[in-house]
Amino acid sequence: MNGARRQFLRTGLAGGLLLSFCGWLNAAGARPFAVGEREMLAAIANALLDGALPSEREARRRLVERTVDAIGTEIAGLALATQKELGELFSLMVLAPGRMIIIGVGKSWRAASVAEVAEFLQSWRTSRLSLLQSAYAALHDLTFGAWYAHQDTWEAIGYPGPPRGYF
Repeated sequence: MNGARRQFLRTGLAGGLLLSFCGWLNAAGARPFAVGEREMLAAIANALLDGALPSEREARRRLVERTVDAIGTEIAGLALATQKELGELFSLMVLAPGRMIIIGVGKSWRAASVAEVAEFLQSWRTSRLSLLQSAYAALHDLTFGAWYAHQDTWEAIGYPGPPRGYF
């Protein structure tokens, strides 16, 4: 009986340390994206935010990069299980066979046009498969959440900012 109790205590202690470590990692900030993930997220942000982004190439690129960075920050604040699911989705989307067969984008993410990416996003949004609709919703919400997290984008939607003087 003593052995079982010691094993229980060791397991509990190890689990507590693991949870603490995971919490520390989560609080450490944005998760670093691999190059392929950044390119994929940039292509998606470029398509989803097309009407809100400037036409000037360098300004557009900077805002898309800022949005991708903010997506990393958003993901860092999500539950570990959700982070894992997003990591699996991103892995599938980055690999060429997944990108070509499941997504239907034959080019690399960097070479894909806004129209091609928008077409794939629309196909997922209206898919009969709820899994693809959920994946679209996640990509949409992450992108727009990251975009509108910056104060300089609020004017476009008429948001005056958080209330002041109530606290």
